[in-house]
This record gives sequence, structure tokens and C-alpha cells, in this order.
Amino acid sequence: MGRRRAPELYRAPFPLYALQVDPSTGLLIAAGGGGAAKTGIKNGVHFLQLERINGRLSASLLHSHDTETRATMNLALAGDILAAGQDAHCQLLRFQAHQQKGNKAEKAGSKEQGPRQRKGAAPAEKKGGAETQHEGLELRVENLQAVQTDFSSDPLQKVVCFNHDNTLLATGGTDGYVRVWKVPSLEKVLEFKAHEGEIEDLALGPDGKLVTVGRDLKASVWQKDQLVTQLHWQENGPTFSSTPYRYQACSESGTFLGLGTVTGSVAIYIAFSLQCLYYVREAHGIVVTDVAFLPEKGRGPELLGSHETALFSVAVDSRCQLHLLPSRRSVPVWLLLLLCVGLIIVTILLLQSAFPGFL
Repeated sequence: MGRRRAPELYRAPFPLYALQVDPSTGLLIAAGGGGAAKTGIKNGVHFLQLERINGRLSASLLHSHDTETRATMNLALAGDILAAGQDAHCQLLRFQAHQQKGNKAEKAGSKEQGPRQRKGAAPAEKKGGAETQHEGLELRVENLQAVQTDFSSDPLQKVVCFNHDNTLLATGGTDGYVRVWKVPSLEKVLEFKAHEGEIEDLALGPDGKLVTVGRDLKASVWQKDQLVTQLHWQENGPTFSSTPYRYQACSESGTFLGLGTVTGSVAIYIAFSLQCLYYVREAHGIVVTDVAFLPEKGRGPELLGSHETALFSVAVDSRCQLHLLPSRRSVPVWLLLLLCVGLIIVTILLLQSAFPGFL
């Protein structure tokens, strides 16, 4: 039997590092690039239109936004504003989709142009990474503010996230500092040293708290720049004194947990029990750089069809893959109630038969 494979949804002309899904429009946003090296590999942010065609989920390139010499390594999404980590900087982008007037399809917000693509085109026409768009639908992308967010000797923004009401964003990088910025002006409102070395991930809570994890083996909770508490492996679980453990990521709780590994494998777990529901070994064959679920709101349910959830994964192999979890069979509540009532009636009848004077 051959190895289980996940369907390839899209292939970009550059390595992919970051992924976001816009729930309101159903856009899948994939970004990456070859960086400043003169290798001929482009840098860009690709906006893909998700659709169900003949009962299957497909993606086609709607707009290609050229980022010149800067590869996008991380993304965060807040409404129509995209925060992109590019080298030592954070670049804000605003995108707007609208219907075109007339038949002429014009490319806006990008220096690159390409042929139009018909809705429902064959999948083979959608994977090549050509700059295309749907007839009658146009996406405008504009650069807003940009700011340097990391100041180490080899500066690189590692992570970016918005707060719950999208008025602030936080960044972390190789210098170990957390910096918080107003949106969209990118005026700095907070800066403090959180870790010795690189910040791997961070999250902003609705109560103003921040959670950070770093390469220094620490995970910390902050109220502004004041340390509230730290997690320690020795206090929270089994460990071996000779084995270093490093916190890798922090995220919001939900129904499912999506996982991508350094060996290219992809898995889906139940969040509260960590029961594995889906696993494809070496789906990419190289390090998975980002994963994202199709949101359960907006256009998500429409695009899911009969599946319980959909996970997208990207890797430096330039591919975006689709991982579908079929709906698990479950007994309806009304049937459970009917079975309980029936069981009670049968029990009463058996007791009445065994003990005639029971009732």
C-alpha cells in the first residue's frame, strides 16, 4: 500500500513561510520568498480564492502582491489589515475585494500582471503560480505603515499578533524584546526585554496580558512589562535533568489542534484530549512552516461542505496542501433520549414480570 498523501491545493513560485485565512471573504493568504539574495526567486504575498467546484475545495490565484527584495516570514490578520514580518520590519497591508465594472480585468496594488483566470478553471491551471484573477472580481492591496521591530546584530522579526479588538499588535524577534504598536499608525506604546535570545511566539490576551515563549527555555506571562508568572518544566510535568525542553508556541484554545513538524508531517488532534484524528507522515517531506484552519464562521461552513474541518499547511517546498477531516459519525440527541426512554420502559416491564406486585 502506498503512503497516504494530502492533495496539493496550490504551488507558489517561491518557498512559503506564512499562512492566514480571511473568514469573511474566504481568501487564503500565503506568503514567502527567496529574500534579498539574487537567485531569481521572487518574494510575494499571494491571495487565493477558495471555492467549491464539483464538490471539491479548490484554490486559484486572485492577486499577487510583490514585496520586492523582502521575504515574508510571518503574518497576522485583523479584518482587512495584514501585518507581515519582513526581515527586521513589520509591514502593514490593506486589501479590498470588489466587483469590476465592465469586462476589463485590471491588476491593482501589484507591479506584476498576468492573464485572467476563468472561474472553475481546471486544477492544473491553478498551480503554476501565474499572476491571475477571476473575471469580475478584483483585489486591491496597498502598503500602509512599516516599522523596524528588531534590532539585534542579525535582526529578524519572528512573530506578530493582534490583540482582541485589533487596536494593537505585538512583535517579537531575535533580540528578545517585545514591542507593542498602535494600529494602523504603528506608534510604539510598549517595549521591554522578555527573553534572552529569540522570541519564538507570543499572544495578546483581552485583559492586557501577554504570553511569550523564547529560545531560552522559558514561557512567561506579563502584565504590560511586569512579569506575572513563568512556567517551569520541573513543576508542570515529568522531565529529565539532562534533557533541555523548549516551549515552541502559544495559541488560543479551540475544537481542534493542527500540527506541522520539522520532518514535514501534518496532524489534527482534538484540542482538549489530544486524540489524534488525522495524520499524514512527511506530507511535505521538509519542514512545515505554518498551518491554518478554515474558520468556522463567515464562509467557512459553506466551503467545508460535509467535512468537519479543513487544515491548510505550507512549507519551504512552495506547496500549500489541504487536509480534510471527514465528519465523524455521531448518534443524534433525540435518538439517545428515545433509547433511554425505551430502556426505562423495558426495565419496568421486566421488574413487573419478575415481581407481579412491583407496581
